[in-house]
Amino acid sequence: MKKVLISLAITSVFVAGTTLTGCQSPEQKEAAARDKLQNAKQELRDAQTEANAEAQKVATAEEWESFKKDAELTIRNNEIRIAELKAKINKPGTILDPLYAKRIETLEQQNRDLNAQISAYEKSQSDWESFKRKFNHDMAVLGEALREFTVGPEK
Repeated sequence: MKKVLISLAITSVFVAGTTLTGCQSPEQKEAAARDKLQNAKQELRDAQTEANAEAQKVATAEEWESFKKDAELTIRNNEIRIAELKAKINKPGTILDPLYAKRIETLEQQNRDLNAQISAYEKSQSDWESFKRKFNHDMAVLGEALREFTVGPEK
């Protein structure tokens, strides 16, 4: 008999609790939904902020020094190649083609621009991944242009 009364009491408490919690007014449901929406929006903003912070990562000192050293070496090699092209075009017996001279000047300016980009980044040091990707692309384009550039017959 005690077991039946205890079971009946537990069941009635459970039913009463379920009835009371399940009977939210539409205003309460709307408020709860608004709270969930606000929380979701805030979590999205936080995730976007973290993603942006990660994307604009600054280079470590060691990574920057290594990159800078490699870039400066490549820029110096480009300067040597440009000087060779200028010497080749100015050889006695070679007709100075204005088109070649203009192309050499353009390549020289692009090389100076790359050197200026290195100096500018060294001062600002922001958005490392974007800078590195753009700089490497520009360096590759200039390197390819120098490799393809010919002046007169090769001997």
